[in-house]
Amino acid sequence: MGVTIYHNPRCSKSRQTLELLRAKGVEPTIVEYLKAPPSVAELERILKRLGLEPRELMRRKEAAYAAAGLDDPSLSREALIQAMIDHPVLIERPIVLSGGQAVLGRPPEKALDLL
Repeated sequence: MGVTIYHNPRCSKSRQTLELLRAKGVEPTIVEYLKAPPSVAELERILKRLGLEPRELMRRKEAAYAAAGLDDPSLSREALIQAMIDHPVLIERPIVLSGGQAVLGRPPEKALDLL
């Protein structure tokens, strides 16, 4: 079973999640999404697997969130997704995918639910 982690090596929760997976003998495919942001289609697929709306996957305390005016409730789903692609720092992390399912590794132990 292939496991993929959308990872930010500077994030302690992301590092802890990766360590937990490796401790269980899983070597996931690592996507450093800050360097290689997901496409619109990938982000839509991730949101569907997580069962979340775009704003629920956004880091609302990031400066880029306020700077882009993303707290505006009239913004469309498409606009919020595009904002995450344009500013991948806004994407909550880590995201772990496996077998058509996904979890947000907050807390990191949630990733073990996929194994």
